[in-house]
Amino acid sequence: MTVRMRHTRAHTGNRRSHHALQAPQISTCPNCSAPYMRHRMCPTCGTYRGREVVDMVAKKERSIERAKVKAKSRGLDVHEATEKAKEEATPTKKKSTATKAASKKAKK
Repeated sequence: MTVRMRHTRAHTGNRRSHHALQAPQISTCPNCSAPYMRHRMCPTCGTYRGREVVDMVAKKERSIERAKVKAKSRGLDVHEATEKAKEEATPTKKKSTATKAASKKAKK
């Protein structure tokens, strides 16, 4: 066996210089102007590179149906579970900076 060589702090630092985390690249959807990660479909409207790849309306309906079946099997209120599934399936838009500033002024 050979003796292992010791790494200096400089060599260790040079190696680790590429280990830094990067912030995700976020763009706005040209179809619905919602934020989405690059090279992925828009989670709001289901489009990627100008064409619809996922039918979001059908996906929303399927999730509501699954919630109904799940609530029925557990003996819960079906109407309540349906309303909750609708809320979860509907994406919420974040407030813009102008809206945030206006709400701060209103609080003062």
